[in-house]
Amino acid sequence: MHLTPDVAVVLVRHGETEWSSSGRHTSFTDVQLTDRGREQARTLATRLAGIDMALVLTSPRRRARETCELAGLRDRAEVTDDLAERDYGEYEGRTTADIREIVPEWTIFSHGALRGETSEEVTERADRVLARAEAAGGVAVLFSHGHFLRALGARWIGLSASGGALLGLDTATLCLLGCEREQRVLRVWNA
Repeated sequence: MHLTPDVAVVLVRHGETEWSSSGRHTSFTDVQLTDRGREQARTLATRLAGIDMALVLTSPRRRARETCELAGLRDRAEVTDDLAERDYGEYEGRTTADIREIVPEWTIFSHGALRGETSEEVTERADRVLARAEAAGGVAVLFSHGHFLRALGARWIGLSASGGALLGLDTATLCLLGCEREQRVLRVWNA
C-alpha cells in the first residue's frame, strides 16, 4: 500500500470472529478468529507491505494479536491495554436486538453499557493512543476492535468518542488517518 506523506496512523480492525459475525458485543471475552477471519488477516499482510512503520501497537485480545501476527507484524508489535475494545459490562456477549428489548433504541454510542466503560473513559484511552501515535515520528499501525477504532477515528477529527456512531467499520479493514494542511482528516475509512 502506498501512503502519502500526510498519513500518520493506520487503523486495522481484527478479522472476523464467531461473535462479530453474529453481532454479539465482544470486549473482554477472548474469542479467536474464524477460518474466514484468519484468511482476512493474511490478506492484510499484502496491503500493509511497504509501509515504513515507526510504531506497531496491538490490543491484548487474541483476535487482534492473531490478526497482527497473520499480517506479518507480530515481531514489531507492542501489546497495549489502551487498544482493547470498549468494555461492554453487562452487555458482553449480547446482541443489539437483545439489549434493545430492555433499552429501546440502544447503541453503545448513545447509551453506553451497564457497568461497562463510560464514554469519558473511552475518550481518555483514545486520546492517549493518538498522542502516542503522533509522538512515534512516523506512521503508526494500530490493531484493535470495531467500536474502539470508531471512537479513535472520531477523536482524530475532533469529535467526541460518541461521534464514532457515524463511522461504520467492517472486520479486517484499514483506515488511514492523516492531515490536510494542518487539519486532521480521515484519508481512507473502512477499506
